Amino acid sequence: MGISIAGKIAVVTGASRGIGEGIARVFADEGATVICAARSKDDGNTVVQSINDGGGQSEFFQADIREEDDCRALVEHVVGAYGQLDIMCHNAGIYPDLLMEEMPTEVWDDTLNTNLRSCFLLTKPCIPIMRQQQWGRILFTSSITGPNVAQARLAAYSASKGGVNAFIRAASLELAKDGITVNAVSPGNILTDSLKELYGEDGAKEVAKVIPAGDLGDTADIGYAMVYLASDQAKFVTGQAIVVDGGQILPEDPDSFLRNE
Repeated sequence: MGISIAGKIAVVTGASRGIGEGIARVFADEGATVICAARSKDDGNTVVQSINDGGGQSEFFQADIREEDDCRALVEHVVGAYGQLDIMCHNAGIYPDLLMEEMPTEVWDDTLNTNLRSCFLLTKPCIPIMRQQQWGRILFTSSITGPNVAQARLAAYSASKGGVNAFIRAASLELAKDGITVNAVSPGNILTDSLKELYGEDGAKEVAKVIPAGDLGDTADIGYAMVYLASDQAKFVTGQAIVVDGGQILPEDPDSFLRNE
């Protein structure tokens, strides 16, 4: 039997663009029913329409994952509509590009609320549902930035993602006996509109040069890693963050692999 999530009911937050959209599309391609959650109704509905036109099953739910009531309403809607919730994939996130001395406290707080506090807000209402099922997958999009490497101007983002990895380890211990696993995928540099906005076209090409695989990643690369973690076959994997970065964090000397070409 191959790795499969066919028939599962999955939520993907931040699914209106970028990595979240990529995850949602892969989940649908692999047979899951996908609830695409995001703040942007127009963008979210565009993604859902595209998935459904391609033969997948998805719907849009507008939610701000910084708000506890929205997170609870999202879970209640899914359980009410489908009778189960198998996969909660929290992908939504922001990364303000600011020096610390220039960063307003409000921006720091918003980053931590969006990227980290929401982990708790989305996990909590899933627990009784998944515990009753004795099966559940709680997944997060983390990052190599923060847990593995550092970058100037991304202090808030780095702190939030370091917190995500710590959260999954603690949460996995609380839920392991209930058949619920808690894991993350830590992307490297993935080709998205947001990455282009952060680095620019020329900057993105320069980033690709320091990736041993030779190119930026694709959003589907993250989606397929998520599929594995969401599958029955990953039942013994919990509290982990799988790095998907084309080998970017491996070289001790960033130019060492270039000298071998």
